[in-house]
Amino acid sequence: MDPLESGTLAVPGARLYFEVRGSGPLLLLIPGGASDAEVFRDLADELAARHRVVTYDPRGISRSRLDGPPPEPWLLTQTDDAARLLDHLAPNGEPVRVFGSCAGGLTALELMVRDPQRIRLAVVHEPPAIELLPDAARHAAFFDEVYATFRRDGAAAALDRLRALFGGRPAPQLPEATDNSAFFLSHVMLPSSRCVPDVAALAAVADRIVVAGGRESRTYDVHQPAAVLAQLLGRGLVEFPGGHAGYAKHTAPFARQLTGILAAARTVAC
Repeated sequence: MDPLESGTLAVPGARLYFEVRGSGPLLLLIPGGASDAEVFRDLADELAARHRVVTYDPRGISRSRLDGPPPEPWLLTQTDDAARLLDHLAPNGEPVRVFGSCAGGLTALELMVRDPQRIRLAVVHEPPAIELLPDAARHAAFFDEVYATFRRDGAAAALDRLRALFGGRPAPQLPEATDNSAFFLSHVMLPSSRCVPDVAALAAVADRIVVAGGRESRTYDVHQPAAVLAQLLGRGLVEFPGGHAGYAKHTAPFARQLTGILAAARTVAC
């Protein structure tokens, strides 16, 4: 399905590329890591039958060009960008649902903290909140090592080192408009892995947060922060088809499960 609308939104220091599909309640899909809107193309097509689905490239990624320095502080900037995009596409404060993958899940959580009246539901899939883990220092040292490898040996060597997060397997190959590996390793990986969700604030709205993980990644390091976050919020961890990128690799069953969650939440809200 071609997007009904695409364009760019000027924000401080960047121009955000976005696409809109379908009609119905607004649903924002936030990518993580080096991913852009392309990673959600198939999922957005599936969801567009019941939702007005918004996808976008985070600043510095693919078609969202920087007009200034890279985002800093990372989470505050990412959350502000997403909020500005929502204000642009739903200027009257329309309630929205959000799905965030990996680092995009951290942005989704922060959106919920910032505006819990507007964000009716946040589904976060394997956010890299390693600071919540009992062995957080070990994981932080691992990411420092990956960054040092990137600076010393280049992106390919660093990405190879990241295989440890996925049980020694290569990180999933995902659709993208351009290769953003260098930008991810330079400006996203470390700040996103250092983010600490505001668990106290999130606990107050935990009934509108779904913490999710991949069925095939449950034994991987990349999955563990989601399990801990769900426990801290007193929520069960919802397993989706596939692994860390199940939304791109098992799109149809992933979309069906996500649609059910969104529909159930909408019924409760009504």
